[in-house]
Parts: sequence; structure tokens; C-alpha cells
Amino acid sequence: MLIPYTSIDPEVLTNLIESVVLREGTDYGDEELSLDEKVALVRLQLESGEALIEYSEVHQSVNIISV
Repeated sequence: MLIPYTSIDPEVLTNLIESVVLREGTDYGDEELSLDEKVALVRLQLESGEALIEYSEVHQSVNIISV
């Protein structure tokens, strides 16, 4: 199930993005970015529609996926 990022409290959304970034250890290119910078990039991807929030009822987990 896809969850619109706009339906999530901003503080909860930030915590979710931080959790995903820390869990995934995502590579953002040649330059190392701070956690705040990574969170801002993911937030921009959500706002632009490049990423979506997905809730899995089977696994009872939330993830951010690229589209």
C-alpha cells in the first residue's frame, strides 16, 4: 500500500526518512553527505514523486522506494 508523504506528520516523516537512510546505507555519490543532507535529498525525491512511501501489511514495515 502506498502512503502519501503529505498524510504523515512532518516530524514522523523526518524520523521515517532517517530510519530508512540509516538502514539502507544509501550511496549518494563520490561526496559523503551528512544525515541531514541525505534526509533533505530523500524528502525532495518524495516531493517530486521520484520516491514513494510503501507500507507492507505482510511484513508490517514501511519503506521508501524509488519509482
